[in-house]
Amino acid sequence: MTLLIQPVVLSGGSGTRLWPLSREKYPKQLLPLIGDDSLLQATVRRVQGMAGVTLAAPLVVCNEEYRFVIAEQLRLMDAPGTVVLEPLGRNTAPALTIAAQAAMKNGADPVLLVMPADHVIVDTQAFQSAVRSGAALAADGAVVTFGITPDTPETGYGYIQSGEAYGADGAKCIARFVEKPDLQTAQAYLAQGSYAWNSGLFMMRASVWLAAMGMCRPDILAACQSAWDAGQTDGEFVRVGKEAFSQCPSDSIDYAVMERITAAGIPKESGANALPVGVVIPLSAGWSDVGAWEALWQVLPKDGDGNVAQGDVLMQDSRNTLALSEGRLIACVGVDDLIVVETADAILVAHKNKTQDVKKIVDRLKQAGRTEDQIHRKVFRPWGWYDSVDAGARFQVKRIVVKPGGTLSLQMHHHRAEHWIVVSGTAKVTRGETSYLLSENESTFIPLGTTHRLENPGRVDLEMIEVQSGSYLGEDDIVRFEDVYGR
Repeated sequence: MTLLIQPVVLSGGSGTRLWPLSREKYPKQLLPLIGDDSLLQATVRRVQGMAGVTLAAPLVVCNEEYRFVIAEQLRLMDAPGTVVLEPLGRNTAPALTIAAQAAMKNGADPVLLVMPADHVIVDTQAFQSAVRSGAALAADGAVVTFGITPDTPETGYGYIQSGEAYGADGAKCIARFVEKPDLQTAQAYLAQGSYAWNSGLFMMRASVWLAAMGMCRPDILAACQSAWDAGQTDGEFVRVGKEAFSQCPSDSIDYAVMERITAAGIPKESGANALPVGVVIPLSAGWSDVGAWEALWQVLPKDGDGNVAQGDVLMQDSRNTLALSEGRLIACVGVDDLIVVETADAILVAHKNKTQDVKKIVDRLKQAGRTEDQIHRKVFRPWGWYDSVDAGARFQVKRIVVKPGGTLSLQMHHHRAEHWIVVSGTAKVTRGETSYLLSENESTFIPLGTTHRLENPGRVDLEMIEVQSGSYLGEDDIVRFEDVYGR
């Protein structure tokens, strides 16, 4: 019988150290940092075509904020799956618990392959080989993690110490998990040889995880069960009960379970049960959690001077520098070990050794009440996207693109009027009680306080320019009467 593996992609977190590309409402896992795929798409694609196993459709657990972008990214790669929505973040242990409940809803008990959505793995074949080894152990009841073979005394990762051998393929029992060490301790770990970086990748049967949670964190299990029971299917999304999930304690997979398991298992207080065996499998596959810009520089291809240039970039007498442009020309002259990132609304210049401190800039933006930590100038919506190309006192200009079949909500504004000019495609406009079509080079006016809706009835993208004018132009000045996307 072929083993069934359920890929589980955990897509939480905001990746603040990769600002200004990664934002709170458009985090790093949605970005194409390595190649054409986003990190989330690359995570799903990494397991496709794996021989010797049967793969279920991917199961993605994510914040509600990202649901439409994630669904669209899965659709573009022809990988339909289940998207489970968390109404608020509660760390990875509750997320995996909800995923296990989703995987077992039809009586199945697959082996879960748990993968963060924002990691990079260069060698797919090596990864798939390790997964096949882990699947066999997980099918027999073990909880498997993957230890990254270290090549430097890294202080930014947690470590796993391995114990005695467990089966084949280099698998060993987990002796202990340790937190991020200082440099001297990390050097000792590297020299000792029995320590590996903690990858955050796991495999176990769904029932094994739920049983382990019942022994280690019954409070989390109970809250997740209540949230699952109160959930509902909303189109292509599965929503858990918000009130019940908000009562769930926050904890990570490591703290909740992994740090409590040893080779022999830890007996429950009653002595009736024991936790499953914890096993670590070595993995050497070009892994990185891409936690900061310096880490991204390390995994990207470089020129002869160690430079990485993406977008409109010119390098002159520069070395070991990453320059990434989303639009404007970046010219680097006589610089070493810099990170330069240009976006439409922000520019980052940082020394490569200080990229962990980018989070401090994000914190300052939050404290100042600014928006650059949360959203890009270009904002994605379920119907398409808009880009705020200019703004001033009492006016704002947006470029709007609506996908074929896309429909904005039926809405009204209290403080602004809108002028719409069609650049290309066809627009269906509802204004008050009337509806009409607009074609290229045609325009219309939506007075303040008028109920209106914009749709794309065509087969190509609708591109238009919107000019807003009024006393207040914030996105919260929207009264929605109908919305096909349930916002």
